[in-house]
Amino acid sequence: MLLTASASLASIATALSGCAIEIPLDPAKTPPPVQAPAKPVTPAKPAVAPSFATLMILAAVLLGGCAVGPDYRTPLLATPAQWSRAGASTPAPPVLPRWWTRLRDPTLDRLVVEAVDGNLDVATASARVREARASYRQAVGALLPAITNSDSARLAKGTGGTSAAPGGLNLGGPSSLLGSDGTSGLYQAGFDASWELDLFGANRRAVEAAAYGIDASDENLRAVLLTLVGDVASSYVEARGYQARIALARRTALSQDETTTITRNRLAAGTASAVDLATATGQAAATRAVIPTLETAYAQTVHRLSVLTGRPPAALSALLARPKPIPAPKLPVPAGIPADVLLTRPDVRLAERRYAQSTARIGQAEAALYPSVNLAGNIATSGTRLGDLGRNSSISWSLGPTLTVPIFNGGKLRAAVEIAQAQRDQQFLAYQASVLTALKDVEDALVALSNERVRSRSLATSTTAYRQAVSLSQSLYRSGSSSFLDVLTAERSLYGAEDALLQSRVRIVSDYIALNKALGGGWDGEVDALTPQVIDVDTGPHPAGPITHRRAAL
Repeated sequence: MLLTASASLASIATALSGCAIEIPLDPAKTPPPVQAPAKPVTPAKPAVAPSFATLMILAAVLLGGCAVGPDYRTPLLATPAQWSRAGASTPAPPVLPRWWTRLRDPTLDRLVVEAVDGNLDVATASARVREARASYRQAVGALLPAITNSDSARLAKGTGGTSAAPGGLNLGGPSSLLGSDGTSGLYQAGFDASWELDLFGANRRAVEAAAYGIDASDENLRAVLLTLVGDVASSYVEARGYQARIALARRTALSQDETTTITRNRLAAGTASAVDLATATGQAAATRAVIPTLETAYAQTVHRLSVLTGRPPAALSALLARPKPIPAPKLPVPAGIPADVLLTRPDVRLAERRYAQSTARIGQAEAALYPSVNLAGNIATSGTRLGDLGRNSSISWSLGPTLTVPIFNGGKLRAAVEIAQAQRDQQFLAYQASVLTALKDVEDALVALSNERVRSRSLATSTTAYRQAVSLSQSLYRSGSSSFLDVLTAERSLYGAEDALLQSRVRIVSDYIALNKALGGGWDGEVDALTPQVIDVDTGPHPAGPITHRRAAL
């Protein structure tokens, strides 16, 4: 079948892009125009067939809305209908905004705000947000034409013959073009413009991927804030827990010192043995030996908390020096349903946005398999004197499309598509893994919190019983009705039970924090992600200073 050039172009473009286009080719087959008032009839001009370049431009414009590659669809993942420990929480939706305030500790509230403002990981994530937004603007710029200006000035001196300069001007020709010293000049000015027609959506897919990149950077910032708030709260609770345990060890050591004094007096009276005195002294010293270990752990926790707020390690020592009770959360915690984590967990949303971004990049790679058209044009003016550029100058221009068709590349382009598809699969699996991890985190926190509350109640009962045992054994020992071994056993058991109870209270709060983190609770206030951390100076043209890329000798 014989096809015209324009019809062939339309058919090929449609076949390559998968986008239906319609170009009227035969004036006889076009719809009749709307009837207009009668006018004098003039002879019709013969129809002129459109040139191939014109049709190429028209087809490129019509194909500008086409894109290859898969369109992203949000995946639907199955989640359980309820948590396995449904009795450990209420089915109401989780109350995540500012969850740490329900610990009712103003110092903790203050530290969270200071950490958000000063933490270096938050500042790094904010810089990634600015990078993603700049990358998006860069990708959008590829959709627009590029225009550049070029100016040049040349001087030449010759003694004979001819010398053709660029643009066809003869610098060594007629003497009227030469200066008094035999020099001649050529001045040129012009503009170059180019525009890559996005026939198959390569640049649009790049913009799409960059837009998903902005979303991913935002979710990454939220994930960093979630981790930060949880770490600050956990470190603060641990610090208060160490303070309580240090105070308990000191009280117990003082009580055991009193027992040692009583034993020493009984030894002097002949009613106790030296073995009893040595045992009492050793037990008090052993209890006191625990204190330095707890103080070390407390100091390290304060140092970690200070660094989380972006300050030197000892910056919070004075603020936390005065002991305060271990915060107690209000329980139970509403956990909602498992499907909530798909919307509330920033790490899950981050993985989903990365999956979307990798999907867009498949289309970007596939577009390289198809032809590309670039429109280029330039206009230039030249003269022998600078003042001639606006008056007596020669003007030249050019305009036309460039068609590039990949014919043979050794499978490199197809391999790039397969690489993008494999990367998309990896991101999809990472998204699935993030969902499973989120569900696991919530289930673990629910189990840990529920069981720790049961354990804490048992430890409280144990502590009450051992406290009574110590009181009774000491009374009986003073009256001579009980052995010293009963007193030592009761005191040792009481100290262990009280210390375990304090640790259990800290663990309950830690599990409460972990549950809120697992549900997606983080910072929901404002974060300045647009202000750079480093403010550059002397960025414009200025005299260059000495090279300072090497460190000065110490």
